[in-house]
Amino acid sequence: MKRKISLLTASAIVVANMIGTGVFTSLGFQLSAVQNTWSIILLWVAGGVLALFGAFAYAELGTHYKQSGGDYIYLSRTFHPLLGYLSAWAGFTVGFSAPVALAAMAFTKYFAPIGTPNHVSIGILVVVLIGISHSFSLRHSARLQNLSTLVKVLFILILVILGLLLPRVGVHSFQFDNSWKSEITSPGFAVSMVYVAFAYSGWNAAAYVTDEIKNPALNLPKALIASTLFVAVMYVLFQLVLLRNGSVQDFAGKEDVTHIAFNNLLGSMGGKCVSVFIAVQLLATISSYLWVGPRVTAAMAREHLLWRSLASKNRHGLPVAALWAHVALSVLLLISGSFDQVLLYAGFVLQLMASLAVAASLFIKNKAGEFRSPFKPVLQVIFLLFNAWVLAFTLIDRPVESLVGLGILAAGCILYFFDKSTIYPSPDSASGSIT
Repeated sequence: MKRKISLLTASAIVVANMIGTGVFTSLGFQLSAVQNTWSIILLWVAGGVLALFGAFAYAELGTHYKQSGGDYIYLSRTFHPLLGYLSAWAGFTVGFSAPVALAAMAFTKYFAPIGTPNHVSIGILVVVLIGISHSFSLRHSARLQNLSTLVKVLFILILVILGLLLPRVGVHSFQFDNSWKSEITSPGFAVSMVYVAFAYSGWNAAAYVTDEIKNPALNLPKALIASTLFVAVMYVLFQLVLLRNGSVQDFAGKEDVTHIAFNNLLGSMGGKCVSVFIAVQLLATISSYLWVGPRVTAAMAREHLLWRSLASKNRHGLPVAALWAHVALSVLLLISGSFDQVLLYAGFVLQLMASLAVAASLFIKNKAGEFRSPFKPVLQVIFLLFNAWVLAFTLIDRPVESLVGLGILAAGCILYFFDKSTIYPSPDSASGSIT
């Protein structure tokens, strides 16, 4: 009998996917465009609400199709194999590999204050070691994920408590005035939402490993929705902690905003300790993406001859070939990309593909025993309209990064038409194994 993961582990995958580089680093980039505290809070609240709406849709899709593979399965079966192919291609090239690379970049950055060289080789070593740890068995992976996620959750809770309760030192970034009304209609606000959306990405993570979850009809919606709500609350509180403990001049345009804030609050030694723990908790993020991403790639590889070599599994059923392909690509991105650019074009592509998957939930017919989103289709339509607004403004304000993202998808289209020797299940297939 195939080993299954518990609700706890499924929730850990979601939390670890979500709480990563974005929440600890993106405020500095947002403050370059919007500086009113109400604007910042609205960004993170809106991101949480949209993530929750998306989680409802993915809970529907996951309990309907009952297969691992996430967007690849949903878009292939609901719309057309090309869209499923593009989603898996996007996931392979940026959706899962880029977050690993970004987390590894941030890992080296946050370890630097204690004297560790801020060098790409440190990040590469971390990615490779975690790849090795996921190459053994599902039980081994689950233990690693649960432990690393527990450390992550305890860490962010402690930071929120300290950051809100200890006496503030120095100048803060709080700005409560009416300027938020003009900021929220600016292109900078829309671009800032891409950073927020990237920070929230992962709310759908458990849907990518549906057939590895015990009783997915019950546990998948619980894992997606409860984890998303918890992370949204933590995110809003954490941005208030950062704004409370540093000035706009301290943060604007900088990546290591959390280290700056807690260096102000706790002094040099305290700031260094926080910096180290941020680096440590990023291990859970890297672990979760290297767990989820290969499942999507393997699902595509089983149906496309060009990728067939990535479909192979070890004796415990783990997609090790796809796993090491993701490790290799993550290392490549780690070497070649700047943090800000990789984050933006990855965020753009992720937001676009998530929008297509949420749209797919509008076209499925719910059956008995499947989750149905509340207020359907209102929440999905709100999600899609808001994402369309953000993507349009991002394309206008940051055309280079947006076009890089679209170029990645265009390359996937070309690749698809060279990969024709494929047999697809019928669009109405709602269950069963992938051949």
